[in-house]
Amino acid sequence: LRTIFEQPDTDAVQAQMRHVLDALEAKFPKAAAHLDAAQGDVLAFTAFPREIWRQIWSNNPQERLNKEIRRRTDVVGIFPDRTALIRLVGAVLAEQNDEWTEGRRYMGLDLLAKAHLHPIESETDDTVLPTELTT
Repeated sequence: LRTIFEQPDTDAVQAQMRHVLDALEAKFPKAAAHLDAAQGDVLAFTAFPREIWRQIWSNNPQERLNKEIRRRTDVVGIFPDRTALIRLVGAVLAEQNDEWTEGRRYMGLDLLAKAHLHPIESETDDTVLPTELTT
């Protein structure tokens, strides 16, 4: 899949996706069908400017957060109960949220300002939005 994301433009991304699907179809038809069904979600990043594609499809922030949670829980070792674990992980999440809120952003405001969200075409029109989002 990485080769899909490393393409220079939207047309090349879609062509590479088609190539990957064709290659999978021969040996793994169920996997190809599953990937084809998820194609809209997988390629949603192409609706944004090329400069921020890497930040959109990267999971580096999530991996860093998971590593920090693992590090903190390894120090404790054995938790007396489930609520103790939830308290510790909640504290880590709150700390990370504070860091990101105070300016340590993965995507700076300058990149976000360049991004113009374009509606992603859905195969179905049965999406119901809450009234808070439609007014």
